[in-house]
Amino acid sequence: MRTEQGLADAAQLFRILGNESRLRLLHLVGDEPRTVGALTESTGLSQPLVSQHLRTLRQGGLVTATRTGREVVYSVADTHVSHVVADALAHVQEVPAVRAAQDHDTEETGR
Repeated sequence: MRTEQGLADAAQLFRILGNESRLRLLHLVGDEPRTVGALTESTGLSQPLVSQHLRTLRQGGLVTATRTGREVVYSVADTHVSHVVADALAHVQEVPAVRAAQDHDTEETGR
């Protein structure tokens, strides 16, 4: 039963991560904590859209928000979040290289 809940929770995590803009925001705040203004500037997204995505990430427990004066600074909730994003990026970057190697092997063997 516990595994079933874990799978459901993991599926929810991947639904949240299934948006390119949210992945970009996570990647940026994984490098260093940033304000909404800094994230808006870095991504080219509108401030309301950045805020909406950050709200989703915060509700999913992926980022934390810390108020300093009038600004709110966002950072990743824990290192697991950064690792998931980094591993996903590494995976998609190595897939073309693996396919190219497989294509090369197929050409050599004729199969």
